[in-house]
Amino acid sequence: MAHARISANLPPNIDPTKAPIAFGRRALPKLNEELQSPELLTQQRALMALCDLVHDPEKVYQAVELGFLDNLKTLLRHHDSTIRQKTTEVLYIMAMHSVGRQGLIQNGVISALAELLDDPVDICRKNTHQTFEMMAKLPEGAVDILHAGLIPSLVLKLKTEPDEIQELILDTLSNCLRVEASEALANGAVTVLKEKLTHPSVAIRSKAAWVLLEIGTHPEGKNAICEEVTPVLVSLLEDADPEVQASATGALMFATVKPQGRFSALGAGAIPPLLKLVAEETSKARLSAIKTLTMLAEVPEGRKTLLGHTDTFQQCLNDPSEAVKRAAQIAIRVIQWKP
Repeated sequence: MAHARISANLPPNIDPTKAPIAFGRRALPKLNEELQSPELLTQQRALMALCDLVHDPEKVYQAVELGFLDNLKTLLRHHDSTIRQKTTEVLYIMAMHSVGRQGLIQNGVISALAELLDDPVDICRKNTHQTFEMMAKLPEGAVDILHAGLIPSLVLKLKTEPDEIQELILDTLSNCLRVEASEALANGAVTVLKEKLTHPSVAIRSKAAWVLLEIGTHPEGKNAICEEVTPVLVSLLEDADPEVQASATGALMFATVKPQGRFSALGAGAIPPLLKLVAEETSKARLSAIKTLTMLAEVPEGRKTLLGHTDTFQQCLNDPSEAVKRAAQIAIRVIQWKP
């Protein structure tokens, strides 16, 4: 199904080919002055030149040292949408480099960008979320996003943003919630993510399941998933897309650590699709499926059902993956255990 894409095209009266691109170390100080110019066109051209220069990590380092980020933070509040678009683009490109991410953290840029979450221009919001997504890949960046109190807003934006921005938000959340999930849980993240599990977009279904997997690594997250989401995760085990299957199986694996999660998964009919994933040698979900079935085998009902399928696990003993072989050995022991 086709979806509208957010365009980064500039207004027709802005000609980037006329932006004066200077070279050498003197270019950046000059551009920094132009960013503070009262002339709108001068600022726009300076930002376009800066977009080209900051692809070079050395220029990013120099820009941070020269204090560019304070000027860029000021321009984020500019009335002109082109200024805001190019400023967020510069910050996104800078965030692609390690030195840029460190600079953004040290200069409080994440909190400043938070003001653009409600920007009326789609491309400004997209650039903002691209920056957050890049920042969250760094543990310090994820912590900075958490400390900025952005998680409730990000969860809320999953309900209203276009699909491509939703994907960025889900990527950001997956990295942030690996660190801390309590704020997301308190703001109804599990309910919102549950809705995304049935989204028409394969990417959104997969990423939503992955965020739930990260939530499930926390004790309070396991409880929330057991209560709300387990049956939907079971239904995704038969999704046509292998990435969705893998993410859903991983999330289910953490949910079934809890006894109520095991009973919920068994009640939703998890064993047949999990066995199918184990039998598929090319399945990305194979290891998680084996581990999930091992936990289901700790329930008498699950063990009774799985006793007739030990051959499926026996086949895994010859798998080239040591992790799969070990998991299969443990599964067989648990299934064949007698009190």
